[in-house]
Amino acid sequence: MKNITVVLLAAVLIAGCSKNQSEDKQASQTAVEPDNSGRNVRDRDNQNKTSGDQSESEADRTISQNIRAAITADDSLSTNGKNVKIITSDGTVTLRGPVKSDQEKTTIEAKAKQVAGVKKVDNQLEIAS
Repeated sequence: MKNITVVLLAAVLIAGCSKNQSEDKQASQTAVEPDNSGRNVRDRDNQNKTSGDQSESEADRTISQNIRAAITADDSLSTNGKNVKIITSDGTVTLRGPVKSDQEKTTIEAKAKQVAGVKKVDNQLEIAS
């Protein structure tokens, strides 16, 4: 009797798990991927800085790290604001990505300018619509 109960319980658990897996698979197949084609084409023109342009020098990496720390510590910034691209090369910082408002754009630029070693900030942040 005990063995039959264990077998039935196992069958119910397996059936429930396989149903959840098929629902998850179906949901993932119907999800729509974001279309960043326009931005990706724009970034291929060698005019715009991308993450591949980040300098590997210790000084430039430290600048990027310090800017990121200052931005993520600010609870007034949106999630997009905290996730902007920070690209540093020879002390010149390029900021790219969407932000919530003009105020947020200005705040992030100001934080970047306050970091030691920054020579110039190229603010390419875009206000999300």
